[in-house]
Amino acid sequence: MPRRFLFVLGSARTDGNTELLARRAAEQLPGDVEQQWISLDRHPLPDFEDLRHDADHSRPEEGDLALLLDATLAATDIVIVSPLYWYSVSSSTKRYLDHWSAWLRTPGLDFKATMAGRTLWGVTVLADREPSVADPLVGTLNNSAAYMGMRFGGVLLGNGSRPGDVLDDARALTHAKTFFAQEPPLARFPYEAARTA
Repeated sequence: MPRRFLFVLGSARTDGNTELLARRAAEQLPGDVEQQWISLDRHPLPDFEDLRHDADHSRPEEGDLALLLDATLAATDIVIVSPLYWYSVSSSTKRYLDHWSAWLRTPGLDFKATMAGRTLWGVTVLADREPSVADPLVGTLNNSAAYMGMRFGGVLLGNGSRPGDVLDDARALTHAKTFFAQEPPLARFPYEAARTA
């Protein structure tokens, strides 16, 4: 299966630091690797409704939720591009991941089997100089990948607060050049400092 990257943009700011860093990393992908970029701000998802024990979820046929589902199923690599908000992913990113729970329980979708062996990556920018404050975000992504039987490529971390600050983070920009070149292992429980700075 040819590689296809889905970049899920979870920022409320267009062209923010996290997106800038993700685009720098994506520039290094080979030209034959398809890229799809979807902004959750421009394609807002409805709140997740937990129907467990009551009814099955049905596959969305139209709208933003259908767009995200189809893009997720088509991707070999999913990149969560979320700024660090209160030490974890943004609310729109969390809503996207919450919908994975519905897709797991949608008859005929085989979501977990489809995602198994694919790769989950993360890109985030934080204003703190201590990278360990991003550990909850990294743990969320690692453990989600482990549950799904996916590979986990780690999280590309950058530093910045004001728009464009991350472009002054030489360490992050250097790491962005090789971030997607690695061959990530299957994710494992529990999260074991899989963060890559």
